[in-house]
Amino acid sequence: MDSKLRGASLIVLGVIVGTVATIGETTFADSAPAAADVQKLKKPDDASAASQKLPLSELRKFVAIMQQVKEGYVEKVSDKTLLDNAIHGMVEGLDPHSAYLDPAEYKQLSVSTSGQFGGLGVKVQMENGYLQVVSPIDDTPASRAGIQPGDMIIRIDDKPVKGMSMSDAVHAMRGKPGSKITLTILRDGHDKPIHLSLKRADIQVASVKSRMLAPGYGYIRISQFTEGTAKGMNKALAKLKKQAGGSLKGLVLDLRNNPGGVLNAAVDVSDDFVSSGPIVSIQGRSADTNHKFMATPGDKLDGAPIVVLVNQGTASAAEIVSGALQDDHRAVIMGTQTFGKGSVQTVLPLNDGSALKLTTARYYTPSGRSIQAEGITPDIKLAPVKITPTQASGGYGYTEADLPGALKNTGAEAGAGPAAHDNDKDNGITSGSEGSQNGADHGSKAKPETGTPSKKPDSSAPASQSDDSNASSGDESGAKAKSKAQKEPLVEKDYGVYEALTLLKGLNTLHENQSHRQTSQPKPASAADGTSDSAKPQGNGDGSSGS
Repeated sequence: MDSKLRGASLIVLGVIVGTVATIGETTFADSAPAAADVQKLKKPDDASAASQKLPLSELRKFVAIMQQVKEGYVEKVSDKTLLDNAIHGMVEGLDPHSAYLDPAEYKQLSVSTSGQFGGLGVKVQMENGYLQVVSPIDDTPASRAGIQPGDMIIRIDDKPVKGMSMSDAVHAMRGKPGSKITLTILRDGHDKPIHLSLKRADIQVASVKSRMLAPGYGYIRISQFTEGTAKGMNKALAKLKKQAGGSLKGLVLDLRNNPGGVLNAAVDVSDDFVSSGPIVSIQGRSADTNHKFMATPGDKLDGAPIVVLVNQGTASAAEIVSGALQDDHRAVIMGTQTFGKGSVQTVLPLNDGSALKLTTARYYTPSGRSIQAEGITPDIKLAPVKITPTQASGGYGYTEADLPGALKNTGAEAGAGPAAHDNDKDNGITSGSEGSQNGADHGSKAKPETGTPSKKPDSSAPASQSDDSNASSGDESGAKAKSKAQKEPLVEKDYGVYEALTLLKGLNTLHENQSHRQTSQPKPASAADGTSDSAKPQGNGDGSSGS
């Protein structure tokens, strides 16, 4: 080995050893919005260190290739660029959700999951070199322009997306509020590219919206799980209860086209309705990653029925909520098969401002089911039905299982009962808001988280505006549009919500009848010998008396 190669080898080995030491002493960022778990990594003991020796032959090959690139590439490349590219490739080759985030990308991740950022309001991920739309965010320029899940963005202001990094593409879409931008997209069913002109805006995501559907029946829409979602959910419930005169007869919880987000928000929302038992459990290679999140006593609806709307765009933290309410038999899940991301991403900040987003575990629903690459199967399937041309389309047009390198479903959680083999899954998150990597986040109570364009309009997709959403501009035309939307029949405005409300009314009737029977049951009759039942010895079925 010549002196140059030997010197390069020492540099690379030093970088690797230093990086290992840095990560080994880093705490999972509790404040990192997309962190899936918050805990310290254990330092390997001598035995494990001995069993994980550095593969020197492979490192020599890496150093030799790096040296050849430095000396023979057509343009001069710095060591930092080569090493950063090598890290990107090493991590991103693991699965679709692991990634190395440079300082700019890590900052974008933190900003996007906080619920306020600048741009167009569209969640994207890289797919075959282009930007694939995961979902537009409600009441943003992207949503108002009609951008749909599955759209492929191929040009930004006449600049081809092919060849851009995620960070570069996101930077190109962001800019001064009010400035114009043109997107060229490909959409299934259209022979020619679609050109859209939009105005950038300050994106302040109201992740929770609510309204009354009918007397006593509430509707809550969660567009994504951010740090303020749980608080917003509690405010929405209190508002609906007040409007209903003290209590609700039932609730429609709309999680359609919800790409996920912060895991602790998903656990807190689930805990609002689940009174006991597990909400979600996490298992990884390290014992430190294993955790089970339990519900606390109390149900904020006092047992009133719930219908949860889902579709192919329901992913990550939204699948955690769906799975928890389904396994607890607390809600009826209605819609289509969900996305199916059942892995946990942990964000480990590094000393230079960058971060490593690494898949560290799989998570399981309360019954022990894994949803990885399968999704949550609804209790009642609601096929896509097009009622009006204005109805939004739902779903990504692809699922977790279609992503290159997606983790396989390894089956039920170890030790789970027979119900675990139903294999409905839990989700995580795909890329993030305009390039951020959405994962489920570990917080206080809830700790870790987490194609082809869509073809059919989906009745399970939420309407572009709810009754209490803001008008696009506040001018006369916007007021007229809002007034028209309010007068539009629910069956035309949002068929999925219409069906959910119809089901909810039936469930409420059953719930009230059951409560009436329980309260009107006669007292136990006296025994023939004059002794009351309560005075008689109570057997255990085997002749023994109870204690």
